[in-house]
Amino acid sequence: MIHKNISIIVAVAENFAIGKNNDLLFHLPNDLKRFKAITSGHSLIMGRNTLLSLPKWPLPNRRHIVITDKTDDVFPGCEVVFSIEEAIQKVQGEEEAFVIGGGMVYRQFYPQAGKLYLTLVHKPFEADVYFPEIDFSEWQENKREDFFDEANGFDYSYIDLERK
Repeated sequence: MIHKNISIIVAVAENFAIGKNNDLLFHLPNDLKRFKAITSGHSLIMGRNTLLSLPKWPLPNRRHIVITDKTDDVFPGCEVVFSIEEAIQKVQGEEEAFVIGGGMVYRQFYPQAGKLYLTLVHKPFEADVYFPEIDFSEWQENKREDFFDEANGFDYSYIDLERK
């Protein structure tokens, strides 16, 4: 079932790589600013490792919903849930909630998400976590901006997609 209010926000390499050793693959300051601008004022849904990988949490002006299988997990300033369904229930009635990772959480939400905010780095990376392969025929492109990052020496694009 597609949930129109569930959006995924992710930065992926062209080979769908998203992370290695519980860290991001590349540092794009403008992408971090975009993430903040898009998600501010909304709920964030994430796995426990994604939360723990954040430099500090909770992120300001955002509700944090952490999916875990550890019943004794307590994360101050965050709400803990134990299933994808429970996370979806928590954001029912909200205009938009954002799934921010990690790999397992993305895989489970991908078939249900109504929107995808994609930062696509036009270069492959070695990784241990990958995003599900995107079938672009299932998505309508609403907006696209292309950039070159001098510090990293690669092109990347912001692509906002909505499920057809």
